[in-house]
Amino acid sequence: MKPFWIALGIFGLLFLILFFFRLEVFNKFHVEPATLSPSSLNALPEKDSWMNILLNDRKIGSSHTVFSKIKDGYRFEETVYMRLNTMGLTQDVTLETTGRLNSDFTLSSFDFKMGSGRFHFSAQGSVSGNVLSIKTHSSESTKDIHISVREKIYIPSGMLNAAFTSGMKTGDEFAVQVFDPVSMASEPVIIKMMGPEKIVNMGLEKNTKKVTVSYKGITQLAWIGENGDVIREKGFLGISLEKTTRDDALSGIQKESDLDLTEVASVPSNMHIEDPFRLKVIDVEIRGVNYNTVRLQGGRQSLTDNILTIKKEDISGLPDILDKNKMGKIEQKFLMPSPFIESDHPKIQNLANKIVSADDRPLIKANKLVAWIHNNIEKRPVLSLPDALDTLENRVGDCNEHAVLLAALARASGIPARIEAGLVYLNGRFYYHAWNLLYIGQWITADSVLDQVPADVTHIRFSSGAMQKQLDLMTIIGKIKLQITGLTE
Repeated sequence: MKPFWIALGIFGLLFLILFFFRLEVFNKFHVEPATLSPSSLNALPEKDSWMNILLNDRKIGSSHTVFSKIKDGYRFEETVYMRLNTMGLTQDVTLETTGRLNSDFTLSSFDFKMGSGRFHFSAQGSVSGNVLSIKTHSSESTKDIHISVREKIYIPSGMLNAAFTSGMKTGDEFAVQVFDPVSMASEPVIIKMMGPEKIVNMGLEKNTKKVTVSYKGITQLAWIGENGDVIREKGFLGISLEKTTRDDALSGIQKESDLDLTEVASVPSNMHIEDPFRLKVIDVEIRGVNYNTVRLQGGRQSLTDNILTIKKEDISGLPDILDKNKMGKIEQKFLMPSPFIESDHPKIQNLANKIVSADDRPLIKANKLVAWIHNNIEKRPVLSLPDALDTLENRVGDCNEHAVLLAALARASGIPARIEAGLVYLNGRFYYHAWNLLYIGQWITADSVLDQVPADVTHIRFSSGAMQKQLDLMTIIGKIKLQITGLTE
């Protein structure tokens, strides 16, 4: 049996996405068909707003936002508190964001902090000319990042403020590039003014403007009041935010939540699988998915019509050595360090040298690295940003932490490594999960949570490459339906 504590990719994903439009720090902002100019924007009154955060109408947290006028712009402060149940473990998460906006609501500077138990992450940044400079801090590392920006940068609340004060009319749309500093990637977002709508909030009927925010096939709704306050927001998976009073926001959160996020997001299976690792082939009918937005085809997976066939890799006949000079561009790319996969750090390199020997065959190296992580990293859900150095220091994490640490150790050992994400079977359901793809003469799946090389065929890949590719899972969460049509041992 697979262990009940299987770490699922949903944790990091939920953190980065469910409150993406409210909490994400940076956005590239581009307006079509006309560009907003500062002169077209009206001033916004100061605000002090409290909201409840709900999951399927059950309170899981609250947010407090202060928006004040200062010389040449605005100052904003936002604090978010959430109590989340993941895999039966209740965790408290706090996020604090402060910053300055220019008079047209574009971002001038920010300070972001996140805390969850023993895990802490912070980032500071400022915009100067066409450069966004970011400094990130975690328990083990500090990173300086400088990014060229060609367009105005907004935080989400500033983005909605700009839309509200610009006099958008029903049917008007903004085309927005959302930039994620964690993955260093941007994706298109569409903001559309749906028109006026009356809603009931705190027992009163209020006039609002309804706005839709669409990202990767997911649509979030926002209702903006007459003074620019966000009255209500609704996202996917039953997440919503509702404007309330201070006293109500600070009360009413249960000590233990019986609503598990992993269970909410999981997908039921039509079959019980006794021992997934014994399977050589699985056939699964996939419905509810736009095949153009995910990566189902390739490697050990093949898609015909809507039937996905996954074949376990043959690891016989793999080479005795890997010659970097004979590797392709893709393999060489995934030998290099990247943000949060610090394969060039002395601690990572020293540990890799202790685990594997230079004369080990690539497959032996892969097995040793997977086994070391499986045996030495506590398997527990972590609501934080996955970082290889932090995982090594704290020795705890879910599948995201396992995946970034294995990627770092593998690259330090001369093995190209990618991160894959999708679904995996456990006790009658498919759960969101992350694992690795290692190049050891050919690309082979590896799961250090389950100590598997290759990973069993119930690992259904929807994204592959770097961490930002996990955002592709947004297009399937809450929509996908699976039906197993064949199993071969």
